[in-house]
Order: sequence, then structure tokens, then C-alpha cells
Amino acid sequence: MGCAMSTQTPKRPRRNFYGRFKGKTLKPSQKTYLSEDLSALSPGDVDWEANPERKALDLNGLFGGKPIWLEIGFGGGEHLVHQAQQNPDIGIIGAEPYINGVAMLLGKIRRAGVGNLAVHPGDARDLFDVLPEASISRAFLLYPDPWPKTRHHRRRFVTPEHLEPLARALKPGSVFRVATDIPDYVRQTLEEVPRAGFEWLAERPSDWREPWDDWISTRYEQKALREGRTPHYLTFRRKN
Repeated sequence: MGCAMSTQTPKRPRRNFYGRFKGKTLKPSQKTYLSEDLSALSPGDVDWEANPERKALDLNGLFGGKPIWLEIGFGGGEHLVHQAQQNPDIGIIGAEPYINGVAMLLGKIRRAGVGNLAVHPGDARDLFDVLPEASISRAFLLYPDPWPKTRHHRRRFVTPEHLEPLARALKPGSVFRVATDIPDYVRQTLEEVPRAGFEWLAERPSDWREPWDDWISTRYEQKALREGRTPHYLTFRRKN
């Protein structure tokens, strides 16, 4: 007699979140953006309450078969909107749990009039759960929370908890870009990202001290420069 297939709903993993979900009081216009625009920009059922079975998102339906990029932690959204404007033949998903940043992005989307963006206002790990395998063509991690204290380094994005599901979602040969102004974050990135199935593409020091050709300076880069810190731009490729 054959074994019956399990129909159990996946158990929600226990995930600690250490960042901020909300900051200062939102402006009335930002509240309007959230109430009027956010739901229409959803990539699909990402949250556990809406998708407890963790069914994969229909990305072909979302962007009409376009290649898809992903930005993890988009801050105020300036880079995300810039890439959407410069690459209308690409669909881009942004994941950001900080609702103030989400509201800022929605305002930029309205002003720019771009239509090739989707927004997940939550933890990127929940999004990774439902991204189809090898579905993402490029990923960005730009000025992530540095968690400078040694005891907090496990909270950084560049740990196996985040990198392994990201690698699963990326297509072989796809590019993963990381920008940071924290030297120890550079160290950890160069240690951990290759272990997750990536190769570092730098051939000389200038490759990671000069921004990419299509880079737009963000508020976090400008803050780093004002405070005398050197930005670093690391490019990796997902191995086949």
C-alpha cells in the first residue's frame, strides 16, 4: 500500500526581527499613499496569515514574464525607483519592513509614474519563502543595518539564514550587489556570501571602491561621505 501524502500546513518558523517597523509620525500624505497605493503594489500573498501553505508567487502573472530584480531593504526607495525608470523592461520587487520608508517609496512612485514595481512591506525572509526557485535575475543589498557591536553580527543580513534562501531564489549566473560603508561588514560579506554559492567579481581594488555605472547616490551613501566613511561596492555572481 502506498503512503499517503502529507497535507499538513507548513509550521511558521520562529524568526526574531531586530530592526524598526515604524519611526516618527507619518505625514498625512504618506498615510494616504499607504491606504490608497500599497495594496495594489503587492507581489502576492506573502504574509503567513494570507498564505499559510506558503504557495509560490505567480511572478509571470505579476510582471508579464519580464526578468525580475529584488532589492532587500530599500530605505527611502530612491535607488529602487531609479532602477525602475532606467529599466522599464524589468520587474522589480522591493522588500522593506520600515513603514516610514515604504511610505516614502510610495510617494516617489507616484511622482515618477513607474509601473514596474512591487512592494513587500515586511521581512524579506517571508518573501523568500514564496519566491519560486531560480526566479530572480538580480538582487541588491544597499547600506544594510550595520549592527556594529560584535555580539550583534549574527543579526546582519549576510548570514546563512538570509543568504541561503536568497541564493535559492536567484538564477544561476545572476548578480548580487552589496553596498556598505562599514569595513567589518565588508569583511563579513566577503566571508559569508561566497560560502552561500557566489563568486566575488572584483579583479582590482577600484572594482569595489567605485560605484556601479548605473548607481544613484542614496541618502545613506551621502551620510557616510559626510561622516568620513568610505563606501564599498561589492559585486557577486551566483554560481551555476
